[in-house]
Amino acid sequence: MFGATFSRRMAARYRKRGLDTTEKAIVGLLEQSGVAGATVLEIGGGAGAIQLELLERGAASATNLELSPGYEPEAAALIAEAGFTGRVQRRLLDIATDPGAVATADIVVLHRVVCCYPDYARLLGAAADHARRELVFSHPPRNLVSRAVVATQNLLFRLVGREFRTFAHPPAAMLAVLAEHGLQLRAVHHGRVWQVAAVSR
Repeated sequence: MFGATFSRRMAARYRKRGLDTTEKAIVGLLEQSGVAGATVLEIGGGAGAIQLELLERGAASATNLELSPGYEPEAAALIAEAGFTGRVQRRLLDIATDPGAVATADIVVLHRVVCCYPDYARLLGAAADHARRELVFSHPPRNLVSRAVVATQNLLFRLVGREFRTFAHPPAAMLAVLAEHGLQLRAVHHGRVWQVAAVSR
C-alpha cells in the first residue's frame, strides 16, 4: 500500500509543488508557537516533506518513525537534496507497540496517520507521552460522508485482498485521549477533507 511506487509519487509531487494544503496548515500551526531549535518527532512521516520544511524553518533535528521501508530511498534523496544529511534520523518502528524505543521530542507530528490505525487511543497516548511541548495531528471529519467513504474504501480493500483499513475516529474522543496525557487544544484548521488539531502543554 505504501511502498516504493507510492513513495516516488509523493516525493515527485513535493519536488514539483511543495507542501499540500493540509501540510502547509500543519507547518503554519507549529510556526505560531515557534519551531526554532526544536526537536521534531514525526510518526508516519512518509518521504519526510513536513520534517524538511520544519528544519528549513529552524528546527534542530527530526526523527521519523515509519512502518513501511518503501519510503527510505526517496526520503534519503530528499534529505540530501535539502542539505540536511545528519539532522534526520529514520527508523522502522511502531510507537504504539514499542513506545520506550524512541526518545521524546519538543514537537510530535502525525499527518494522515490516525486514520490508518485501528487503536487511536493507544497511538495517540504514546504520541502524547513523547511530546514535551506540542503535538499536531490531522484526521478526517467524522460525518455521514466520511463514514461512507471509509466504508467504501474498506470494502474495496477487502475485495482485492488487502489487510489495510482506514478509519474515521471520533475527533472529540481523540482530543480526550490527548487531554488525559496533559495536552490541551490550542488551535484547529478545518480543511475540506482533512482537519488539523494542534495541542500543547
